[in-house]
Amino acid sequence: MAPSRCTTTCPACGLRTRTDATSGPAPRPSLGAAEAPPQAPQRVLVLAILSMLMAFASISTDLYLPALPAMGHALHAGVGTIEYTITGYLIGFSIGQLFWGPVADRYGRRRPVALGLVLFILGSVGCAMSLSAATMTAWRVVQAIGACASVVLARAMVRDLYEGPRAARMLSTLITVMAIAPLVGPSVGGLILRLASWRWIFWTLAGVGLLTLAALQRLPETLPRQRRSSEPFHLAFRHYGALLKDRRLLAYAGAGGFFYGGVYAYIAGTPFAFIADYHVSPQRYGLLFAAGILGLMLTNQINGRLVGRLGSDRLLHAGANGAALAALWLAVDAWTGWGGLTGLALPLFLFVSANGFIVANSLVGALGSFAQHAGAVSALVGCIQYGCGILGSALVGLFADGTPWPMGWVIALFSLGTLLCVRRLRPAPSPSNRSSAAPMSL
Repeated sequence: MAPSRCTTTCPACGLRTRTDATSGPAPRPSLGAAEAPPQAPQRVLVLAILSMLMAFASISTDLYLPALPAMGHALHAGVGTIEYTITGYLIGFSIGQLFWGPVADRYGRRRPVALGLVLFILGSVGCAMSLSAATMTAWRVVQAIGACASVVLARAMVRDLYEGPRAARMLSTLITVMAIAPLVGPSVGGLILRLASWRWIFWTLAGVGLLTLAALQRLPETLPRQRRSSEPFHLAFRHYGALLKDRRLLAYAGAGGFFYGGVYAYIAGTPFAFIADYHVSPQRYGLLFAAGILGLMLTNQINGRLVGRLGSDRLLHAGANGAALAALWLAVDAWTGWGGLTGLALPLFLFVSANGFIVANSLVGALGSFAQHAGAVSALVGCIQYGCGILGSALVGLFADGTPWPMGWVIALFSLGTLLCVRRLRPAPSPSNRSSAAPMSL
């Protein structure tokens, strides 16, 4: 006989917790029981806050890209030296995630995010007051360690709130919203640079951190105490060893990671391929870059509409195949020069657009494998993604020869890696084998 259940609601944040009469609280609370329709204002508020948290990955760099030459001049640093501020940020962002995952699984999501935002604010202030490129790079690492807490734990919060197709749908929506940041970031940074010194870009980032910290107070804690890890903190890092032994998790993480490697090769290679090789103006390059962003926003929306009917694994396979075909087309055109500028721009657009079917679905698959350690899984996946991103951009720079060919073969190589990882995935477990806990819903 099934145990009876009752539902209690917290008047402060609207959290509803189902309780079994025989076994105590169910392991997963919800923001709205199935029998009570969710309130639209709360759903929009949570979506807005999570979007702000995930956007820290891009605004922290995109906003100050137009100021790099001015920064180099003011800090008496060469181009290569000032670019270390980007490399330092990526390294801090990649490694920092491994720290925040276990912290969040033990102490909940909100407090680590708040601490990360404080570090981000301090790092932004430090950058604004830096007097040398080395000091700037050091503060950028601090800024990255703080920013990555927002991104990695926002993804974990989605797993706390949703599971399966609903999680993929929510992530697709978040990625679509956060894609606005790289669209407007350089333009906003250029506007600030026109009105004031480059230092005000970092003061602006500190202000964004303060506003997000204030908004965080409206977001309910998504990981209740009964679902938190109780083991000593120093032992929590051992979970990474167990996670790295799970082939299914590695396949999902590898699929997203290799794709990120290709994306960062695209980011590093297209300015030189378009502007230097094909003499595209910086303004037109911005339009070409924006077209790719609009493409991934569109495919994320399509993914959100189809995932409930087709499943995230099937859409992930479709995205990986599409990305690999586009990348091989790109490599051929980059090697032969066929099609000229269009021969590069069109396959690159198709490759970037595959993001909508790969990133969200691979992340949902990874988080679904170890729901009880969503923070650690999100951190590990993020570390792999940004680690591959660093490798992809570095390979393009290492083999640069003044042609688009290095970018083409690096993107093709990483796309084939994504495809091989996806091909290793077996059919997802049946619903009866998954956790019986009721998902949290908005």
